[in-house]
Amino acid sequence: MQQKTKVISKTKTRITKAAAGQDGVRHAGVRNVCVYCGSGKGNDPAYASAAQVLGRGLADNGIGLVYGGGSPGLMGEVAKTTLKHGGRVTGIIPAFLSEREAMLRDVDDLVVTTDMHERKRLMFERSDAFVALPGGIGTLEELVEQLTWSQLGQHEKPIIVANIKGFWTPFLELLAHMKADAFIRDGLNVRFTVVDEAEAIVPAVIACTAQAGEGVSDEAIVARF
Repeated sequence: MQQKTKVISKTKTRITKAAAGQDGVRHAGVRNVCVYCGSGKGNDPAYASAAQVLGRGLADNGIGLVYGGGSPGLMGEVAKTTLKHGGRVTGIIPAFLSEREAMLRDVDDLVVTTDMHERKRLMFERSDAFVALPGGIGTLEELVEQLTWSQLGQHEKPIIVANIKGFWTPFLELLAHMKADAFIRDGLNVRFTVVDEAEAIVPAVIACTAQAGEGVSDEAIVARF
């Protein structure tokens, strides 16, 4: 028998910042942001600190978090911090990882999927923008998939690469190498925004979403914050 997706929702009586925004107004066009990041914390404490800053920023700006559903590592840091500051969190995790990644049950909405493909599809559908914090090969794969879909015109949602302590610099150099060797050609540009500080992530998401909604050119959207 095929396993079905399970959706576990928790109804909260309090009005969260994610529901109304810090000033009672949601940022136009940004309901939820999908964050890709590691299930480990890495060697540099700056990575966990960045995840905490991002979680606080999402909550303070009334933006919901969509993430991979686990509790360890940077995933746990961003989710727990968002919840701590009154934000709304949606965790999406495949059944086979629910124990390995210690599924976080304190989130507002918990979705247990049948496989990784369904997990990624739901994360995409429920998000208005994407942020890549430091992480491993899974984080890299998720980031590259969104970059590819954007390149092929399948979505126009902002993609923010959080280059904390230069973590993503080797990847950015690889993209530059691909472009120099004409594997990334004009007309098939890879559109994303790079930020170096955690405090700049949420402002970048809001600014890029606003620019995209106003029909601003790709050159203006692909900016360094």
